[in-house]
Formats: sequence, C-alpha cells, structure tokens
Amino acid sequence: MSSSKTIKKMNESRPVFEHQGPILEIKDLRVSYGAIQAVKGVSLTVGRGELVALIGSNGAGKTTTLNAVSGTLPFSGGSIRFEGAETKGMGAWNIVSAGMAMVPEGRGVFTRMSILENLQMGAYLREDSSRIEEDMQEIFAIFPRLKEREHQLAGTLSGGEQQMLAMGRALMSRPKLVLLDEPSMGLSPLMVDKIFEVIADISKKGVSILLVEQNAQRALQIADTAYVIESGSIAYSGNAVELLDDARIKASYLGED
Repeated sequence: MSSSKTIKKMNESRPVFEHQGPILEIKDLRVSYGAIQAVKGVSLTVGRGELVALIGSNGAGKTTTLNAVSGTLPFSGGSIRFEGAETKGMGAWNIVSAGMAMVPEGRGVFTRMSILENLQMGAYLREDSSRIEEDMQEIFAIFPRLKEREHQLAGTLSGGEQQMLAMGRALMSRPKLVLLDEPSMGLSPLMVDKIFEVIADISKKGVSILLVEQNAQRALQIADTAYVIESGSIAYSGNAVELLDDARIKASYLGED
C-alpha cells in the first residue's frame, strides 16, 4: 500500500466540528525568556487541511513559536486558538488530547523503548483501542523500515529512522494538526526526500500542518502558505509558490541573487 493511500485510510471518517474557521489562529503572540523577548507579536493562521511553513534563520523565533503553540512554553501576550478555543492555561496534555501532535526538533523519541513501544505511546490518549493495531500497521506501511526493526530500541536507530518514528508516533494519535520542528535536520538527501514526501502526503489527505523548517526551499515547495520570521516578528507572508519566486526571499533564504 502506498503512503498516500495509507494516510487517506487513516483520515477517513473524521468527525465534523462545529468550529468552521481556521484550525489554528495565532494573534500578536509574544514570548519572553526573562528580559529577552524572543517572539514579538507573531500572527498567523493555519486553515483546515492547509500546510503552512514558518521559515527563518537560526534564532529568529521559529521553535519558540511552535513550543508556545504546543503548550510546552508559556507565552506572555497575545492569543493562540486551536479549534476556536483559547489554549492559554490548557496545558500541553489537554492540547494533545484536543487533537494537536508535535514532532519536536531532535525527534524526542523514547530511546530506551522499542519502535513498537514508541508508536504505542503515540496512542496513549485514544479510547478506540480496536483501531490502534490497525493504525500501527498503516504506519508500518508508510515507513516499512520501522516494521523491519519494530523490536529494536529507538536509541539505536539512525537519525532518519528516528525521524520516521517520531512522525509515526505523532500520526498514531490521529491528530487534526501536526506541528513539525526542523524535520530535515541532520538527514541525508535521500532521507530528506522521503520525509518531505510523507509530509506532503499527510497534508493532501486533510491533516493540517504547521512546518518549521530551515531548509526554506524544500518547505516552500510543498507548503500552501508561508510566513517568514525575522528577529521574532513576521517579515513576509503569502502564497508559498509566490514567496519561492520572491527576490527578497531568494537573496536572504535560498542563497540566490
């Protein structure tokens, strides 16, 4: 079974939600580390089924923004609304339960657990136990390499295999929105191709994605909409294809004159 057909199957029969606006709305987000303001009024939206890329240089505030959205980092001002509900004070646990999954920078796999156990952890909040095993096999269809090593400890996997596992674990929660933080970091060109192929397939089958990625060209090639963050503020935003052809973006982020 191809990865795109598998992902389509995993996302069939999703419930219809009363809130019909963007799945994620960030308005005037501000985040500080003590006296240092890392994010200075970021606003962006992610529509249903939309793949949004947030690009920028190191230290621009990309990961800080993502951590605030996931509930793992408190924010000092502005608002974050997921499915129309304000997330401030919800806590990361409740945000995950509401349908958001994050694949953190550095993958964050449970190194002393097997691949199988890591994937099971991705479904720990689910109550439809009869479907968990079925979804597990669908993850293995997307990432056959994980099936071959399902009893291997996650800490012994290569960086690319750990990235596959982290993405598979996120999908096991059947998320409405996936946050991806630097998924291509440290991977070989072939593995980067595979990871971006899966990201594109996930988006095409209706899962919303907010992608933080330093490889601006690859991110813009698969995204619908993109935002460029500079020094904690949004400098540019728009259609990803148009930004890919923008002279300012080429000069600053794509290494082109």
